[in-house]
Amino acid sequence: MIRAEGRSCWFRTGGIRIEPGYHNDLNVKIIKDPGISTGIHKIVNEWLPGTVFYYICHFKSENEMNGIKIVVLAKQVPDTRNVGPDAMKADGTVNRSVLPAIFNPEDLNALEQALRIKERYEGVTVTLLTMGPVRAAEIIREGLYRGADDGVLLTDRAFAGSDTLATSYALALAVRKLSPDLVIGGRQAIDGDTAQVGPQVAEKLGWPQVTYAEEMHFEGDRLIIRRRLERGVETVSAPLPLVVTVNGTAPACRYRNARLVMKYKYARTETELQAENADYIAAGRPLIKITEWGVDAIGADPDQLGLSGSPTKVKEIENVILQSKESKRLTSSDSDIESLVRELLENHTIG
Repeated sequence: MIRAEGRSCWFRTGGIRIEPGYHNDLNVKIIKDPGISTGIHKIVNEWLPGTVFYYICHFKSENEMNGIKIVVLAKQVPDTRNVGPDAMKADGTVNRSVLPAIFNPEDLNALEQALRIKERYEGVTVTLLTMGPVRAAEIIREGLYRGADDGVLLTDRAFAGSDTLATSYALALAVRKLSPDLVIGGRQAIDGDTAQVGPQVAEKLGWPQVTYAEEMHFEGDRLIIRRRLERGVETVSAPLPLVVTVNGTAPACRYRNARLVMKYKYARTETELQAENADYIAAGRPLIKITEWGVDAIGADPDQLGLSGSPTKVKEIENVILQSKESKRLTSSDSDIESLVRELLENHTIG
């Protein structure tokens, strides 16, 4: 049995937060000792009366946000400004091979928020996590150029065709393996516009979530978040661990840093190194290796991935071609404005 007294203590390595009170699933008692420096706790084993020892735990108080670990969920998406007739496959999935790939815009907003926290607190690390084909490593390099510390690419043929449910399943398993304090992602990706992956990851982790974030900062051991909603602004606070999704109205991500570009320009995954026959580049230089995980590395069930694990099916695809129509020139006179309003009312465009 565990008894926690005083303020709650969050164990970063175990991913659990212990609140004051008794807990039957553990067998130690944690007491916050005011006579000892912050973060060190006195442990009493209730199964062995009289046994007392001290344990250093990751207790997040006002001055202890240094050293937290942030994971940024990012996605490489097709550039929707260049969608042609071959953009979709017969099975309803995106034909990514014929479209230019870019860093999802709102994920860049999320990365900027993580980098701002990193600048404010010592020892904070930012890890990019993305799922996709091998070429998706390009956005990890892009994140490294802007200030991220490292990145993980989830790539495996079993991931192909995953909808939001299967994607969030894989990402949640990877997040558990990385064991971060905070997960930040963009509100939605421009190739799907579902805004489902972030909340689904939070649900699978069992963590609280805050969506539509625009700005964030710490006050004590809680993250204060300003949310941009349809009819106003809301400010909320939440404890760690936490999942946050960021709006496109948040501050834009900073530009590449020339020094970081020179440092990470040869960063490659193991698959890229083999394809380029350039293993020698990474020899003795671990900083340019990008971590690459497959299904086995995260312990995923293949039946919950890809098309077999995706209940979302595309029933029909229709190509809509917008054609220009005759234009009408209006002046700022009252009569022209009145005629325009009348026309819009008659064809039910407004009203």
